[in-house]
Formats: sequence, C-alpha cells, structure tokens
Amino acid sequence: MNIVDAKMPAEEAFSKAASQHKQRSVGSIIMRFSFIIIGAIIVSVALELFLVPNKITDGGITGISVMSSYLSELPLGIFLFLFNLPFLIIGYKQIGKTFAISTLVGISVMSAGTYLLHPVDPFVTDTLLAFVFGGILLGLGTGIVIRFGGSLDGTEIVAILFSRRSAFSVGEIIMFINFFILLSAGFVFGWERALFSLLAYYIAYKTIDIVVDGLNESKSVWIISEQIDEIGAAIVNRLGRSVTYLSGEGGFSGDPKKVIFCVVTRLEEAKLKEIVNHFDQHAFLAVGNIHDVKGGRFKKNAIH
Repeated sequence: MNIVDAKMPAEEAFSKAASQHKQRSVGSIIMRFSFIIIGAIIVSVALELFLVPNKITDGGITGISVMSSYLSELPLGIFLFLFNLPFLIIGYKQIGKTFAISTLVGISVMSAGTYLLHPVDPFVTDTLLAFVFGGILLGLGTGIVIRFGGSLDGTEIVAILFSRRSAFSVGEIIMFINFFILLSAGFVFGWERALFSLLAYYIAYKTIDIVVDGLNESKSVWIISEQIDEIGAAIVNRLGRSVTYLSGEGGFSGDPKKVIFCVVTRLEEAKLKEIVNHFDQHAFLAVGNIHDVKGGRFKKNAIH
C-alpha cells in the first residue's frame, strides 16, 4: 500500500467525524435556544426592574448602553441592540456562525425585554436590595446564556479577538475595559452609584461562575502508592466512587507504577485523603479542580 492509499481511510474518517460533530439534534437546538432566551429575559428583568431605575450599571456594552439611555432618556433596549450589532457582525466573521447566531438571539431577546419592561415600575427602590438581587439575577441570566454557547455583550467578542493578538487573557481584557466603563459611571451617576455598580458587577461575576461551573465543583485525584489496590478498594467501598487504574513508569527509577485516577466532590476530598493516609502516609496524591464532569460512571454508587 502506498502512502496516498494509507492516508485515505484516515482522511475519510476525519471528514466523517467532523460532519457528524456538526450535526445537532432538533431537541438539543431547541433546548439551547430556549435556555438562551430564558437567560436573556432574566437579564432584562435585572436591568429594568432592579439596576437601571436605581442608577446602577453593569460593565461592557451593557454599561455603555445604560449610561447612554440615562443621558438621552431613550429606552435602554435600543442602545443594547445598536451598540452590540457591530460586534455581532465581527463575531460572525471571526469566531463562528453558531456563536454569532446564539448571541444574536440572546441580545435581541434582552433588548426587546428591556424595551417592554421600560414602563414597568421597579421591584425595589432600596439601593442595597437593588444591587444585591439585581447583581444575582444579572449573573444568573448571563451565566445561563454563556453555558449554552451564547453571549449578551459585545465586549466578550472584542476580548476574544484581542486575546489572539496579545499576551493578555480574555478575562484580563474584559476587566480592563470594564474598569474604564465603571469609572465613567462615576461621572454620569455619581461616585456612590459607581461603587454600588462595582459591587453589583462583582456579585454578577461570582454568580456567573456558579452557573457556568456548577455548584457541585468536582476534584480530579491522582494517587501513586505501593498500596494502590487497598486504597482503590477503600475508595470504592467507603466513598462509593469508581476508580480507574493506570499503568505508569517512574521517571527516575524506571520502575513500573500503578496509578489511581478518580473524581470526587469537594465534600468528599477530606475523606479521600484520610483513606490514602491510612494505607500509605508516603503516597503521592495530586488533587485538581474540574468544572464539568459528564459520562462514565461519575454518578455516586450506593455505599454498603
């Protein structure tokens, strides 16, 4: 078999796999856009019924839109859509069609939601309640949209593009942009409201982390020990977690090593360390944070 013939099956397999990967079921598409719409509605409620009436703003394009609406006395929804539109076009060309369409749906629903809610009286007029619950709802809605592959702010698109051409991460670029936006809020709404806006932004930021990463943060665990079988059996029997045994080799000694890999919740981490220490106080133990676990047998088995 010549080289060209040998490559053909691999190329065909790759092409087939790529084609299958792009295909999405109707149910997954409906679920995706349903949650994006729900998240956008929650954000519009946070803005129009909690934050904006109390002169509390957000970062990014949303913050610029809030200040523009306040200064011009025009509905917020108009600015949200118009200011984000150029970034949607850039996102479509540079990042991808699916992301751009998801973002377009989210921003359109958010803009329409704030426009329709504009005449409605705010839920609260107390500033403390406004920035706390407004920040939570803002983070909840934004987190849902991000988790399902969309975005509600063109700043993220700018940050993604700039991060490709600079040494700064997406998060660092977003924080840099938002610093100047929230600083500008001090000149528009007053410095007290700017500080409340900063607190609301922080609450929203933390809520987004919870929604995107999940409440049940998991831990990946790697264990190397001479008592590996006993430790593995104890983890299965006492924690109810399945384990995977891997074969390794010592870098210095060259001796064969048996390695345990397993995933536990952060509440089970202390118990796992206790198990390892009981059988081998000199065992190598590495624990890392992981944000999402799917498939396999991660679901907890019954302990008996």
